Amino acid sequence: MDPSMGMGLVALMGAAATVAGCSEDLESDIGSQSNPNSQVQLAAQVGYPHRVFNKAISGEPPSNAMYCAVGAGVAMMLMSESTIAASPLLAIAVGAFVSALLNGVFSTTSYLGRSASQTRFNQYVYLDVLRNHVFGIMGHAYITAFCIVGLSYIMWAVLPVTHPFPFPVIALIWGLAVGAIGSSTGDVHYCAEREFQDFKFGAGVNASDSGDITRFAEAGLRSSMDNAWFCSKFGGPVTGVAFGLVVFLDNWRSTAFEGWTAVVVGLVIVSLLIIYNRRLELYARKTYGPYPEYAGEIEA
Repeated sequence: MDPSMGMGLVALMGAAATVAGCSEDLESDIGSQSNPNSQVQLAAQVGYPHRVFNKAISGEPPSNAMYCAVGAGVAMMLMSESTIAASPLLAIAVGAFVSALLNGVFSTTSYLGRSASQTRFNQYVYLDVLRNHVFGIMGHAYITAFCIVGLSYIMWAVLPVTHPFPFPVIALIWGLAVGAIGSSTGDVHYCAEREFQDFKFGAGVNASDSGDITRFAEAGLRSSMDNAWFCSKFGGPVTGVAFGLVVFLDNWRSTAFEGWTAVVVGLVIVSLLIIYNRRLELYARKTYGPYPEYAGEIEA
């Protein structure tokens, strides 16, 4: 394969990963699956019934791994000569659609089950919340699955580098990765700023305040759509950039270099990122921290 073609494919994978990371983070925000969105499940128990969608069925990494692996498995089956030998693009699109349907089933049963189990705490099942949120969740899940399955197929069948894992396993690994980045990078950038707006910025959220969520939006009662609107401004895009860089840099080093040279280049990239993150952390602490006006409250 022409080296320029290989670099073009790596760039395409990075772009797809960027879109996947953004849509995955927003999907978890609409469904209130990630932490601190998972704190929503405690709200009714501490006296805060709400209209926020809650599908904290599991962590984002294992759930996204399952959705992406299922999508890749369906695509691989459709592309097989023993079935219909579908084109890769059609097979990936159908596989992503099956993943979105599976996500919708899990989201529906999770919301109904959690809300129904909390009726003793005056938490109701709102059918309009279910109807308004599930299709948004499925839409974002489709985009995530399509991009992850697509870039996994490129790694498996198109790139010149021979991959030791089968197609669905590659998708499972990247599903784990995008879910982990959504649970870490994405959550950092909304956390108390959105779900716990009643607390002062920078003060953190104590464990004793779990479930004490902000239930009112700019106009009327809050739903998870308000969280997605807020997170789409920064949390979602920065999650996409983080995941896109992971996919691009990892595949760039293995495509541009071979053998131990690729390993050394990877170690150099990781080392540089660690040094940069440390310097950035020190700069932020010296410039903006440590919120001395709230120190007494934090210690108390």
